[in-house]
Amino acid sequence: QVQLVESGGDLVRPGGSLRLSCAASGFSLDYYAIGWFRQVPGKEREGVACISGSDGTTYYPESLQDRFTISKDNAKNTVYLQMNSLLPEDTAVYYCVAATICYVSWDRWDYWGQGTQVTVSS
Repeated sequence: QVQLVESGGDLVRPGGSLRLSCAASGFSLDYYAIGWFRQVPGKEREGVACISGSDGTTYYPESLQDRFTISKDNAKNTVYLQMNSLLPEDTAVYYCVAATICYVSWDRWDYWGQGTQVTVSS
């Protein structure tokens, strides 16, 4: 069955970096887009990055494109989210999601991982 497993969440100081991983199983990254969303309790889920399945095109909100980078290793069926120059406001639970194409709306995605906590604090 389809499964997405995130890892790499941690406590990091402001200005630091972190790399999240999303290991996919039950489908091929050649045919599915993978996105990352984040959520803070009491706030809407926010999309932070997406990489398409067909050609690896990447998408970011303008506010994050200079600090976050999404990439994938098709051989490992794993997607990565490199986060640099982290800020306290990046603190959230980060979710890996999958669908046939990249969607802006969180409710359009077919599959979700369990999430990984990222905390940015001194």
